[in-house]
Amino acid sequence: MLSKTTEYALRAVIYLAKAEGDNTTSQSIASATFVPVGYMSKVLNTLARANVVTSRRGPSGGFILAVDPKKLTMLHVVEAVEPLPRITTCPLDIAEHDGALCPLHAVLAELVDGVDVKLRSTTIADLLEEQIQPLGGFTRCDFPPSPQKPEG
Repeated sequence: MLSKTTEYALRAVIYLAKAEGDNTTSQSIASATFVPVGYMSKVLNTLARANVVTSRRGPSGGFILAVDPKKLTMLHVVEAVEPLPRITTCPLDIAEHDGALCPLHAVLAELVDGVDVKLRSTTIADLLEEQIQPLGGFTRCDFPPSPQKPEG
């Protein structure tokens, strides 16, 4: 239901939240989140236009999270990149459906509403606090990894 671009935006925001305000280059974010650099640059620019991240140019530049992870919901990030597909009228423009949705579109609208509720109620900080759950007997990795702090 969520696009690859949306997932990449969430990966980037989680990575930046772990960076705790340190400037991080798009190359570092892309490498750590397994996203092509060019694609990540576009995602970060979209997030910057939505005021989710801020960018600084120059040798000590990079990206930082512009919103406190405790206040930044997954929905805010998703809506910044690609808003959820809301169904409020008949997508087929059937006259008999004026003011109502057919059973198919009513169920799809309910699904989107459920996704909205979950994304709206989950902050980026919540994701950082979640314990990694083993899947199929394998321990999952800490993804994305925490940014490396510059030495010095």
